[in-house]
Amino acid sequence: MTAKSIQVQDGSITGSLSGEAYRQAARSWLAANLPASFRSDSTAFVPPTLEQAAAWEAALYRAGLAGITWPTAYGGHGRTLREHLIANQEIGALPIPESVNSIGKELAGPIILAVGTEAQKQRFLPAILDMSNIWCQGFSEPEAGSDLAGLRTRAVRDGHIWRVNGQKIWTSGAYRAQRCLLLARTGPVEDRHRGLALFAVPLDAAGVRVRTIKSIDGKENFCEVFFDNVEVAQEDALGAPDEGWAAAIRVLAIERATNRMYRAWRFENELRHLVAACKADPILAELVQERHYAARLAETLVDIEVLKAHVETAVDALVAGESIGARGSLAKLHWSETHQRFAALALELLSKASLPLRPAVRVAQRRFEGLYLHSRAETIYAGTTEIQLGIIADRILELSRGK
Repeated sequence: MTAKSIQVQDGSITGSLSGEAYRQAARSWLAANLPASFRSDSTAFVPPTLEQAAAWEAALYRAGLAGITWPTAYGGHGRTLREHLIANQEIGALPIPESVNSIGKELAGPIILAVGTEAQKQRFLPAILDMSNIWCQGFSEPEAGSDLAGLRTRAVRDGHIWRVNGQKIWTSGAYRAQRCLLLARTGPVEDRHRGLALFAVPLDAAGVRVRTIKSIDGKENFCEVFFDNVEVAQEDALGAPDEGWAAAIRVLAIERATNRMYRAWRFENELRHLVAACKADPILAELVQERHYAARLAETLVDIEVLKAHVETAVDALVAGESIGARGSLAKLHWSETHQRFAALALELLSKASLPLRPAVRVAQRRFEGLYLHSRAETIYAGTTEIQLGIIADRILELSRGK
């Protein structure tokens, strides 16, 4: 299909575009519609409010750049996973804020498509895409962070409802969410991997309490969520009660392998921004030419290319009908460690800038100071580095424990 086939009508990408034509349509729409104030590499950058962020994501959906692979019967665009990857590459190449509903679109939605009833798909999926329902993920607990099998939040069947009691922690964005993808125990703790169930819990239900946690960057995105005898309707139970562990593992495989598929292209944008800011400063311009820093920047670029390969390999596997399984841990381990090293390098370089600061350096410092603080958590959430290494050792390398 040629570029002449591109169709962008009424603010949406339409027609049977694929490959480069779809990429060009996506790029054109983003260039025409991205607010200048959303660009974090610009002096005009202003963090969007929740309402502005939600409106932007709803516009992305209407344009055909979200819900790309979901069936049209549930509000999706019915396109291919390769087109989903293309959209992520184009979105990732831009310095724009992260999604405020990535849990809904990249975790809850796929699991509902996999194990939800027809009524649940009709009820939940369109609301995720049009941003009328923002989701959070209730997996981690005070005594069971990455070790999900140790979680103690309990769901007990009581006639036609479930009663939920317990506590979740490090729940990103719970304060702004309408639904929580909750993993709860329905059997004995000793059974670990049995007797777990997933629920779509409304956060305005009686007995739910959300308390924000202030993090080192001054933000209050992480939350504690308390469930005190919360009544959850059977129609909000996702999948069979005893299959919660399998469903949770499927969620985490998605999260570790394909969640925020644009990461590698976002990291590349950050690297280019750092180098451009350095070139605007006489001291930094010389510094990035020195062997030590040139090598570290080159290593970052190589790491980004490896991460791109992880993503593209995962897409190839999914297109071929294969599951991601433990291979998701390879991608999670690589991106989190890579990004943490890059953020530290960026701050180290920018701290050596000449004074007074050039505007380009000031903008970069603002962006990368926030990125550095956020990156400290990246080797912890979605499964710590230690958990990923254990999964790789056990399930991919099949190493014997204790050797």
